[in-house]
Amino acid sequence: MAFADQVVWITGASSGIGEALAVEFSRYGANVVLSARREEELERVRQKLVWPDNHLILPMDVTDTDSFEAAVEKVKAKYGRIDVLVNNAGISQRSRVEDTSLDVDRRVFDVNYFSAIGLSKAVLPLMKQQGGGRYVVISSLVGELPTPMRSAYCASKHALHGWFEALRAEEYDNNIRVTMVMPGFVLTNVSVNAITGDGGQHGKMDSHQIKGLDAGKCAAEIVQAVQAGREQVIIAGREKVGIYLKRWFPALYRKVIRRIKVT
Repeated sequence: MAFADQVVWITGASSGIGEALAVEFSRYGANVVLSARREEELERVRQKLVWPDNHLILPMDVTDTDSFEAAVEKVKAKYGRIDVLVNNAGISQRSRVEDTSLDVDRRVFDVNYFSAIGLSKAVLPLMKQQGGGRYVVISSLVGELPTPMRSAYCASKHALHGWFEALRAEEYDNNIRVTMVMPGFVLTNVSVNAITGDGGQHGKMDSHQIKGLDAGKCAAEIVQAVQAGREQVIIAGREKVGIYLKRWFPALYRKVIRRIKVT
């Protein structure tokens, strides 16, 4: 019960890694706040959790940043605190740069970047007031390993790394901590729900995705990393070799990534 009586707020909690994290944190005794757009799906997830009545459904559109302060107040009214904010909501992209409209670039950043930093800013005063807290940021290996067909997605994840590293340094003395999570291929619908260059749905399961790590196993590793207070964790199969390849042999990495099958 490592998170007993702690309040863990998860965005994108209606499916995939977010849903699995909600289940896992509840097993560790946390009071979980579930946020996503689809209230009926949040209720489905809540019923899977340990002690369902202990958890709060808080439907929200993460691109509606004007709603964040009111949302924080609802959590505060229910529990009085927020110990962990998991910025998990996100959307991916599958299209070449030349075929991607600027509106799609902006949409990806609105969901992946501005929503995370906006909600984190809204939560920060409460975390400081209560004496500390932790941000868990679900980034991606592409936060350090940009690949073709994901230009906006890669850029949004890069941006998260930069912003949260700055926050980490600024608020360390206030007991504010950050865990940056970099998953590789996880078996979710992220590629199916990815958007194309004109904003349409990709609608396909990528070949690497379908062979990816089970979302429940990924969530278990994330919760263990948070419990251990880790600043960064890579959760991936053999694709994580790319981190070291890019670091030590960048020219070779760029040659490999030009030829790799990415969808």
